[in-house]
Amino acid sequence: MSKILKGTMILTGATFLSKFLGMIYTVPFEQMVGPEGMELYFYAYTPYNILLSLSTLGVPMAVSKFVSKYNSLEDYQTGRDMFKSGMQLMGITGIITFLILFLSAEPIAQFSLSNEDTNASVEDTAMVIRMVAFALLIIPSMSIIRGFFQGNESMAPTGISQVIEQIVRIIFLLVSVYLVLYVFEGSIPTAIGYSTFAAFIGGIASLLVLIVFWKKRKPYLDRQLENQEYSYDLSKKSMFKELISYAGPFVLVGIATPLYQLIDQFTFNKAMATAGLGDISGASLSAIHVLSHKLVIIPVTLGIGLSLALLPAITKSFTKSNMNQLNHQINQALQIVALLIIPAVVGLAVLAYEAYGSFYGVENVDYYGSLLRWYAPVGLLFASYTVSAAILQGINRQNFALVSLGAGLFIKLATNSLFIISLGAKGSIISTGLAVLVALSLNLWRINRGIQFSYKPVFKRTLLILILTTIMAFIVWIVKFGFGLVWNPLDDRLAALFILMISAGLGGLLYLWMAYQTTLLERILGGRVRVLDKFLKRR
Repeated sequence: MSKILKGTMILTGATFLSKFLGMIYTVPFEQMVGPEGMELYFYAYTPYNILLSLSTLGVPMAVSKFVSKYNSLEDYQTGRDMFKSGMQLMGITGIITFLILFLSAEPIAQFSLSNEDTNASVEDTAMVIRMVAFALLIIPSMSIIRGFFQGNESMAPTGISQVIEQIVRIIFLLVSVYLVLYVFEGSIPTAIGYSTFAAFIGGIASLLVLIVFWKKRKPYLDRQLENQEYSYDLSKKSMFKELISYAGPFVLVGIATPLYQLIDQFTFNKAMATAGLGDISGASLSAIHVLSHKLVIIPVTLGIGLSLALLPAITKSFTKSNMNQLNHQINQALQIVALLIIPAVVGLAVLAYEAYGSFYGVENVDYYGSLLRWYAPVGLLFASYTVSAAILQGINRQNFALVSLGAGLFIKLATNSLFIISLGAKGSIISTGLAVLVALSLNLWRINRGIQFSYKPVFKRTLLILILTTIMAFIVWIVKFGFGLVWNPLDDRLAALFILMISAGLGGLLYLWMAYQTTLLERILGGRVRVLDKFLKRR
């Protein structure tokens, strides 16, 4: 199995588990805090995610590329020097961004709320924003350790620390919310404040895991330094100059999704009020960007894991001018995205009402389920954009990310309020989808022009994937329709869960079987899928 595929499986598996846990906990969390709490939670996390990316300055991913480049040149000392300097830089930027978010919490809250907002106050919103700000003190330093390991093509530290961080965060979040609301009979804003502070607690747990990995791997890394024959001996100024040239676009890629959400945070409530829908604006906003996003992000985890695993390998191939291997790696990455994410988002769209009802209850599921159905395909665009941006960075065309993201944000700003006023809450989703599609298209065009990359193999395989996905979706729709005749998932949460499990399970197995029988799995993932022979014997 190639290092890309192995690294993808490690990071995707860990990220999937992390995101799955992040989806599951919202079920009891939403039941405890209700729409008011979910709305507050969203207002806190969107500016936090943006400042988190700014606090790292894109350095962790840039360090991954930097270390990979100099490792391929057998200069391990330069990568180690950059790691030490980067840790110092992250400590400083973490403190600065913490102070920015903490001190600007009230103005952010004022911009976020409309005059007709009934679920949140400026004081409560500012408080939860200040609570989540503490995580900025520790997570930037933690993330650069992950970047260093990834640059050494070691994905396990990142994967395991992600899972531990999520588990500890969720336990602290649920326990603290339960204690505040049911033991001490506190307020929902206080409970949400503790739930956002959980990000800081999870960060500490993750940092401890990474320190353990560092102590275990350090002897091996030290042996690399001892066997090194040549060093480029870069000055700190030269190192940072090169690093910043990589890092700038990484910042933009890292904050792409939060920026689209921030535009909604500042415009959604006001546009919904203009449309005469102010009474449901807060609930709709949290339904899209918190609850539905938790479900949609599951298939997107593949794109995230793939981009992290992809960057060091593509950087190495590009640095060594191995164009055949580079083209093969890019082809494989894009085909893996199509193979796994297209059926996932289509399946989620078909089963949107059942999925939303299963996790969040059937109250108003006909409305909220429709928002999830519209939002599901956007997951494919987000994942593809993330991977395409990683490819651009690997082939040293990272500056183009400024252009593509800028174009996407312009589309979002220009259309968001207009679409919401005309189409209601789903107008926000359509605006986001259109914006990400434009950004993705520009990235793919630049990859083609940058290295004369041909998309014909990708298009050919994607056509077959679309055919298999259509067949799967049709069968899933028939199954759910049949069960729905005798057990209405819109009225019964247990019915929604039962139909979701049966339909999704059958659809997944059917797609896997068809992909295997058509040799699609083997052609994209390699010969190791033959291990499935014992389960899916050819006739």
